[in-house]
Amino acid sequence: MFARLAVNIPAVSGIFDYAVPPELAPHIQAGCLVVAPFGNQTVQGIVLELTDSSSIQNPKSIIDLLDPAPVLTPPQIALAIRLAETTLNPLASVVNLMIPTGLSQQADINYELRNPNYENKTSKVETRLINLLRERGALRGRQIDSHFAKIDWRKTANLLVKKGILSTKNILPPPRVRPKYIRVAQLSVKPEAAEAEMESLGSTKQTLARRQAALRFLIHQPDAINLSWIYAETGCNISDLQELEERGLIRLFENEIFRDPLGKIEKQETSVELILSPEQTAALQTILSAFNLQPSTFLLYGVTGSGKTEIYLRAAEEVIRNGKQVLVLVPEIALTPQLVRRFLARFPGQVGLVHSKLSEGERYDTWRRARDGKLNVIIGARSALFSPLPNIGFIVVDECHDNSYYQAEPPFYNAVSSAQEYARLCGAVFVMGSATPTVEQRFHAETKQTKILGLPNRVTDSMLPPVQVVDMREELKNGNRGIFSRGLAESLAETISRGEQAIIFLNRRGTATYIFCRDCGHALKCPNCETPLTLHLENKEKLLCHRCGYIRQKPKNCPQCGSDQIREYGLGSEKVEADIKAMFPQARTLRWDWDTTRQKDAHEIILTHFTNHQADVLVGTQMLAKGLDLPLVTLVGIVLADVGLNLPDPFASEKVFQTLTQVAGRAGRSARGGKVILQTFMPEHYAIQFAAEHDVNGFYERELEYRRQLGYPPYARLARLEYRHADNVKAEEEARRTADRLKNKIEAEKRRQTELIGPVPSFFSKMDGVHRWQIVVRGPDPVSLLRDIKLTDWRIEIDPISLL
Repeated sequence: MFARLAVNIPAVSGIFDYAVPPELAPHIQAGCLVVAPFGNQTVQGIVLELTDSSSIQNPKSIIDLLDPAPVLTPPQIALAIRLAETTLNPLASVVNLMIPTGLSQQADINYELRNPNYENKTSKVETRLINLLRERGALRGRQIDSHFAKIDWRKTANLLVKKGILSTKNILPPPRVRPKYIRVAQLSVKPEAAEAEMESLGSTKQTLARRQAALRFLIHQPDAINLSWIYAETGCNISDLQELEERGLIRLFENEIFRDPLGKIEKQETSVELILSPEQTAALQTILSAFNLQPSTFLLYGVTGSGKTEIYLRAAEEVIRNGKQVLVLVPEIALTPQLVRRFLARFPGQVGLVHSKLSEGERYDTWRRARDGKLNVIIGARSALFSPLPNIGFIVVDECHDNSYYQAEPPFYNAVSSAQEYARLCGAVFVMGSATPTVEQRFHAETKQTKILGLPNRVTDSMLPPVQVVDMREELKNGNRGIFSRGLAESLAETISRGEQAIIFLNRRGTATYIFCRDCGHALKCPNCETPLTLHLENKEKLLCHRCGYIRQKPKNCPQCGSDQIREYGLGSEKVEADIKAMFPQARTLRWDWDTTRQKDAHEIILTHFTNHQADVLVGTQMLAKGLDLPLVTLVGIVLADVGLNLPDPFASEKVFQTLTQVAGRAGRSARGGKVILQTFMPEHYAIQFAAEHDVNGFYERELEYRRQLGYPPYARLARLEYRHADNVKAEEEARRTADRLKNKIEAEKRRQTELIGPVPSFFSKMDGVHRWQIVVRGPDPVSLLRDIKLTDWRIEIDPISLL
């Protein structure tokens, strides 16, 4: 027997043949995780298929089987192969997305100091490396990486290996995650027999009392109990329990426990069953009929508050009744708790949660329960798509327009299109839901086999909130130089006085977005990225780069001319919050942005506080545009609607329109009604005009015509190639050389509809000390053009969502 493997080396894209040892043959199957030799390394690999013959002579043998149960299902294997083909990612990197963090391990090199007394150190890097190995002992390459941020220590290490100072060894680290066990105790005799022994349990009064308390506690507990719980309840210790075990009264053993992230989520009582509107009923019936016919793809296109979630829940009930599972994707962790509570109330004990903020243990245990068929519903962000549910019948992508579904780091992929392909491979019904689907999603829905299900009205009696557009240029002319227009300030005061809630939205973090010298005009920029530094008052007037994390103190004098006239310009969410506190000292404010949500569970804590009316005003960035249901919110203020509107990106207007429409939809979702005040310096821009009217159709038609004229998606497909190098000259040379190769291939293959844009520096031309150059391929099928060209060290994005 032979096995075809994808090996866990990210840059390697092939499939490799291996012999299956006779002792492993009865246990290995497609999808299993194995250990195998690769060159001079030992690596992990996934068995993609088993065959009776090999395409090579005398293939190497698999070394070991890590898990007898497959870690990938057959549809997952098919999806991995399909994604690798369509996105040009190496197959190994796609497969790695599907294996839980901590279980997947890559080969590494172990470095050990052979001569601890070596002193002839020739450089700072050499000194640091030798001191580290002397202090810590042998370390793996990835462990050393964490001590040498942005420093290439490996050249120095290789020289020391040649000199005989260091020794190296190729190793495969063991998986970091494993099942978790706790020590438990349980009564092992009948209660009457235990009672009969009570008086003979100890020679002193204190010992007797402790052991009696422990035994009585266990008599009343039919199940095994955690030892720490017994200690807390009775005051006994381990030696007391060991004595009881020796007497044959109790049993001490280990029990596996599941690390369940849902344990901390407050359960909601199941409310009275909602009565569906006629539009909801029609949409649900169409989806339910697809379960019995040919699995279909649907775009559930409904205004904010139109009841899309209830349709997901009813359809999920039908799927689970038929013995299949449900996968629900949401764009951000911030949205997950609200949706999870509704699914938990409907499907108690059947829901699993997956997102990047969980611990490795929590993700591993949820993954195993999904694989074993113990969970019927998986809810989570982008990575939840790769949960190994054995029999998926229904896949939902909520807020399908959201950029969070796109992975902007290698391996690049779009979770929406990947979920659609996965549904096809599983024979499942696929539903995308949004009030503002992307132009491409709607265009494909209208021209392909996707069926559009419309929900044009809110389920409550409330209408979509009216939007008042405030021209901030007029406010300036009238002498108002503050952040808030007079209309927004008055409305905020009224909302707070009525005991209602308000959301204030600004898609920028920090206090000031531009720090400069008023005498010479010198702007303070990040030395690594050359982008303006942002002032954060919470960090004691520190300046922060939002791209690479560089931090420095705000200088007292200009580094260019020495002047002390250093000033801040622009605004961010931190500044907005400070101004609201100054204007309304009695108001309780919360801020919801990247800075306040870095801790685990921070999203849920902030959202729960606001939902429970422990705050009057919520100030936030793009997280507020994520489909939240907040009934007490009657005012939404958009401080600066123009953010992002003038970026040199063909998708910029669409992103601003979607964000504004979604944020506006947070207001007036109850009978109280509500309103939106939108402040802008560009009231004439079509994205702002259509957002103010909640006119999704009007925007779609205008934007579609704009895309048609310029030849952008959906009328063509794009591939973005990016090259990065510390030396800008070398980056440019490689970009021009690659562009020439691509032009020659386009001409040779007579691809008259395919063209190149560039090479040019990226919009953010320098990031984290590295220069970026890009080439955009535009045409009907850029994938086929790029598939056979070797593009080493290039980052390739197929169908990117941004050209910045």
